[in-house]
Amino acid sequence: MDIKEQLRLIPELSGSYQFFDKDNTIIYVGKAKNLKRRVSSYFNKKHESVKLKVMVPQIVRIEFIITNSEVEALILESHLIKKYKPKYNVLLKDDKKFPYFLITKEDYPRILVTRKRNKNMLEGKYYGPYTNAKSMYTTLDLLKKLFPLKQCKTPKFKDRPCIYYQIGRCLAPCQKMITPEEYKKLIKNVELFLSGRQMQLVDELKSMMEKYAQNQEYEKAARFRDSYFDVLKTIEKQKVVYENTKINQDIISISTDEYIGGISLLQIRGGRLTNKKDFEIAKSDYDDEGEIITYFIKEYYQLSSEEDLPSEIIFSYKINPEDKEMFEKWLSAKKGSKVTINPKSNKKNEEILELALKNSNYHLEEMKVKSLQEIQTNYNETGCYIQEKLGLKKFPHRVECFDISHIQGTHTVASMVSFYNGMPKKSEYKRFKIKTIENGKPDDFMSMREVITRRYSRLQKENLEFPDLIIIDGGKGQLSSAVEILNELGIKNQDIVSLAKRIEEVFIPNKSQSVLFPSNSQALYFFQRIRDEAHRFAITFHRHLRDKDALHSELDDIKGLYTKNKKLLLDKYSNVAKISKLTKEELMLILSKNQAKIVYDHFNTQTKKLDSENKG
Repeated sequence: MDIKEQLRLIPELSGSYQFFDKDNTIIYVGKAKNLKRRVSSYFNKKHESVKLKVMVPQIVRIEFIITNSEVEALILESHLIKKYKPKYNVLLKDDKKFPYFLITKEDYPRILVTRKRNKNMLEGKYYGPYTNAKSMYTTLDLLKKLFPLKQCKTPKFKDRPCIYYQIGRCLAPCQKMITPEEYKKLIKNVELFLSGRQMQLVDELKSMMEKYAQNQEYEKAARFRDSYFDVLKTIEKQKVVYENTKINQDIISISTDEYIGGISLLQIRGGRLTNKKDFEIAKSDYDDEGEIITYFIKEYYQLSSEEDLPSEIIFSYKINPEDKEMFEKWLSAKKGSKVTINPKSNKKNEEILELALKNSNYHLEEMKVKSLQEIQTNYNETGCYIQEKLGLKKFPHRVECFDISHIQGTHTVASMVSFYNGMPKKSEYKRFKIKTIENGKPDDFMSMREVITRRYSRLQKENLEFPDLIIIDGGKGQLSSAVEILNELGIKNQDIVSLAKRIEEVFIPNKSQSVLFPSNSQALYFFQRIRDEAHRFAITFHRHLRDKDALHSELDDIKGLYTKNKKLLLDKYSNVAKISKLTKEELMLILSKNQAKIVYDHFNTQTKKLDSENKG
């Protein structure tokens, strides 16, 4: 049955849909309030998203499961994604990689760091997920100090406590040295801490300290006193966002470039900034930030424990009103109390959104640096993959990439950047002024012909080493033009490819089928990086030439005016119109008497001439 026939059978009901490829593998799972309308949209319109351009042609079969509501469809969708792991559904890491705190379900519970969705999932209360394992273990160490819970699953000894009791890290419930009621209060305090309700915890600890002191149980009072002051120290380190200690919010910000994106989530609990979580996404898989935030909310809060849910989720991106309503219903049901998405904006929310944006911007830059370091560290592997994928004759140790730049055909320039083992070698960068085309008549093919001729005829003439790989920024046309020139120069067996930006296709000479690197691969990032660097270098040169022309002013036409004095005048008065109205005395404040007279006479002679012409 072809796709058109399958679309006719889909009902206008809520549910989850699954796309299969020719190998009968699920490649995408989605959900919809109206299955027919949503699924049909994949086939009835032109897509800008790179992911959809690649994915949709692969769909050969559609299946769907009807649900009673869109909220049910959302939960089912999440379950199917976790079960089948479709390649086009990836946004966050799989939840098996995210650690959680677990308070075990035992007579005397313990606190553990664990993975929530493993096969032998332990019973108890989960708090998380956490994205920074190092800070998580620091928190665990603090919790064990503040609240000396049971450390061992089974007692080490039958008739005496173990070493954890002796060092103050356990109250030895296995030896009945603490009552079940007292232990439950200890667990309650841990839950308050992990839920971000530190101010409530402080009040609880203070109350217990005073209670035991009044009962003259000074050892217990001292233990609560120590915990009380330790928690206060922790709270002092947290930024106070709101004076209202009942405010619990998640603030989400997204920063992207053309290829990757960073998401930062700030957790505000009890009016204080208590935690930050960072996530990485492939920007090329999504059209805009609204689509990213929709997927993020769906995946992140599916992983989140009920205790970790906020009362408000705030971000500055537009999402579908139907999705907003559905998320609010779903999260409110999961939390057991109302969860609002993007309540009415206020000044404080705008301030904390700015803070979140600073964090996501920093996270994005951090990811870029990390990617470059990975390329440098793993370039042997990346280079081998590129060589095999593109069928290169040599390992691409040295790669040169070309780009053409102009605005409406003016100041056409070209750039060449050189990378060695995955990293830029700026000392070998080259810039070219294009000479063979008329100004105002752009011709990228002729420009590329010229720059390839100039570059490689010179290497031939001077008997210099050729690169292992040449990359042209453009499509099949630009590549054919470059190959033709190499052939005319008698350069044989030179590896050369082009990179087309539309869907990041790599074209190879004499091959009709382009090559697509995986969207999250180091090979694609390397190609994007060198292409963008060539583009940046060309744009910089183009701007330099344009600005140089713009600096030409009427001052250049004044005979006898020194260049340094032109600069002095422009620096102080910014434009010629202002300078032309200055008196001789005003000019003499920054120029010599003779230079001031030259400038004054030039403008005033022109003025008198114009007045005379007007009278005539």
